[in-house]
Amino acid sequence: MHATAGEDAAPIATGVPGLDEILAGGYASNRVHLVEGRPGSGKTTLGLQFLLDGLRQSERCLYITLSESKRELLSVAGRHGWSLDGLEIYELVPPELSLDPKQQQSLVYSSDLELGETVNLVLAEVERVKPSRVVFDSLSEIRLLSQGSLRYRRQVLALKHFFLLHNATVLLLDDLTAHEDDLNLHSLSHAIIHLEQLAPAYGAERRRIRVIKMRGVHFRGGYHDFVIRRGGVQVFPRLVAAEHHRTFREQPFTSGVAELDTLLGGGLDRGASTLFIGTVRLRQVLSRARIRPPRPHPR
Repeated sequence: MHATAGEDAAPIATGVPGLDEILAGGYASNRVHLVEGRPGSGKTTLGLQFLLDGLRQSERCLYITLSESKRELLSVAGRHGWSLDGLEIYELVPPELSLDPKQQQSLVYSSDLELGETVNLVLAEVERVKPSRVVFDSLSEIRLLSQGSLRYRRQVLALKHFFLLHNATVLLLDDLTAHEDDLNLHSLSHAIIHLEQLAPAYGAERRRIRVIKMRGVHFRGGYHDFVIRRGGVQVFPRLVAAEHHRTFREQPFTSGVAELDTLLGGGLDRGASTLFIGTVRLRQVLSRARIRPPRPHPR
């Protein structure tokens, strides 16, 4: 469903549990978002969840892939228990990846095409499908065909304006395979979401996500842990102590010993921890008050 002029850039659901909270409602509609991360960090799964949420909203969704085949995408979806029925998948892959002559998808040698021809094929498919949600996977092929940062930037800028004219909410996936960090896309994208996969020397593998940029939105910054399980990506927003402050009743909690309550100014403070240190006699008093003393440290 396309957003009207009054709803331009309104947040729409990401389809990822926990991510909407970080983005203050979701992705900005009718805008281009950059999702970057090394291979295996979870970009494809994140993109598919976004499109599947659109299908549940009866929207037209398009997955454009220059790096993975339709067969591979169906395999990923199957492992998560998803059905991609209704999802338009447009692939530009070498024909040796699909030996079936009856394959209905468009199969071309990306390396043999000029950059302009490749982009035109993509634009023609967008014109045909008229999607409201698009995932473009990935930009590394466009970067290689551009053979220069200036041409690459201009092509991505042209794609951005094209999608904006067609009122599409787009995720551009970038696998960061360039030898140097290319920040050309950071200034062009409405939002930048960075995925990381960490393998420390000790302990379990860890994945985390960080929103680097989101124009006009007070998003939740910093790193947030996430996992990839059967069913997709799940994000766990980092806790902020100031947002979890609770007010306690000022009435003290009685200890059961009137003299001790008097000494403490009425009793034990609620929400606080109290350490009792003393001899066996004190332990007997606490025992009568039904307060369990700390166990002595073994010698």
